[in-house]
Amino acid sequence: MTVARPDEVRRFNRSSLLRLLHVGGPATRAALAAELGLNRSTIKMLVDALAESGLVEERVPRLARGAGRPSLLVLPQPEAAVVLAVDVQAEHVGMAMIGFGGQILGRNSWNLHGRQREPEEVVTHVAESAALLAADLSLRPSAAGISVPGVVRRTDGHVHTAPNLGWTEVAFGERMQAVLGLPVVIGNDAELGALAEYVRGVCRGAADTLFVSADIGVGGGLIVQGASLRGSAGYLGEIGHMTVRPGGRACYCGNEGCWETEVGEAALCRALGLPEHSPRGTIVAELRALQRDPEPPGLTEYLDWLVLGLVNAVNILGPERVVLGDLFTALPDDMVARVEDRIRGRSMVSRALGGVRVEKSTLGTDLKLLGAAEAAFEDVLAGA
Repeated sequence: MTVARPDEVRRFNRSSLLRLLHVGGPATRAALAAELGLNRSTIKMLVDALAESGLVEERVPRLARGAGRPSLLVLPQPEAAVVLAVDVQAEHVGMAMIGFGGQILGRNSWNLHGRQREPEEVVTHVAESAALLAADLSLRPSAAGISVPGVVRRTDGHVHTAPNLGWTEVAFGERMQAVLGLPVVIGNDAELGALAEYVRGVCRGAADTLFVSADIGVGGGLIVQGASLRGSAGYLGEIGHMTVRPGGRACYCGNEGCWETEVGEAALCRALGLPEHSPRGTIVAELRALQRDPEPPGLTEYLDWLVLGLVNAVNILGPERVVLGDLFTALPDDMVARVEDRIRGRSMVSRALGGVRVEKSTLGTDLKLLGAAEAAFEDVLAGA
C-alpha cells in the first residue's frame, strides 16, 4: 500500500482549492471546507499561503448584514495566473488573455486569406500578436491553449489534418511552443468546445456531455465523468464522418454519405434554398427569419438527418446532455425542442436515462477561446 507524503497531500489540496475557485468563483472559507471535505484549519493554511502568493484575496462581502463578524470571501485574482487562448478557424483567428477565474482580460483577432492560412504564417502572426497583447496588458501568460479545426494529436499538438485550413501533417504544437516560449496545449475545436460548455456553459455540473458543432463540417466533443474523452493519441470526435446515408454524397474524407454532408453548412444552405457557399451572416439571417416565416420544405429532411445522427450518437455515447454549437445555435428554439422530443422517442438510451436534454450553446464566439484556456489552465493550476 502506497501512502502519500505530506507535501503531496498539500499540493493536491492546494490545486483542488484553486480549481474550485477558478470554476466556481468567490467562496467563503467555510464553503470551501465543506466542498473539499477539509477542516477549517487546513483551509486557513491553504488560503493564507495563496493570499501571500497573490493568487487570492479575502474581502468582506458588500452585502454583509447581521450581528457578528461576517465571513470573508476568498476571491481569485485574475491577473495572478494568466493563459493565452487562441481559436484558429478557417477564415479567422481569435486570441485572448484569460485570467484565473475565467475572466477575459484582453483580446485580438484577424482574418485569414490566401497564404495567411499557411501554418508558418499562422504561427508567426499568433506569436507577434501574443507579444503585442501581453505588452499592452502588462501580463505574462504561464501557458497557451490553442483550438484547431482538425484531427489533433493531443500529446504534442501534431495536426494530422485540418481540411478547412488545407493543413496536413503539421507539427503545429512544436512550432508554437518554440516561438511562444510557453507550454502549449493544442486541441480539436469541438473537444475544446465541450470542455468550455462543461466548465463555463449550459452543461456545468453535467458529468457526461456531448457537444456537437456545425461549421463547414461537423465535429463532436465528449465529456465523460467530468473529463474529456480523447481516444487513442487524442484522435476522437470526428462524428461528422459517421456514415448515415450509404451511397450518398461524396465527402472530402473519401467516404460517401457522411453525416456532415447532410447537416453541415452546405447542407443547411441547400435546406434553406440558398447557394451552398452563402455567407455565414446570410444563413443565420434566414434561420432567424423562420421565427415568422414558414419552414422551407428542405428543412424537414434536414432535421430528419440531424435527428438520425444525434440518435446514433446518444445510443452509443449515453450523454446526459447534448449541446449544439456554432451554426446549430441559430436554429429556432422550437426546432431544437422538436429535435429533443424526437431523440427521446427514438433513442433507447435516452428513454433509459429519462430523456436526454438538447440545448444550444450560450457562449457565443468565445466558446473555443474559453475551451482553449481551460485546457491550458489544467496544468497551470496543478502546478501553481
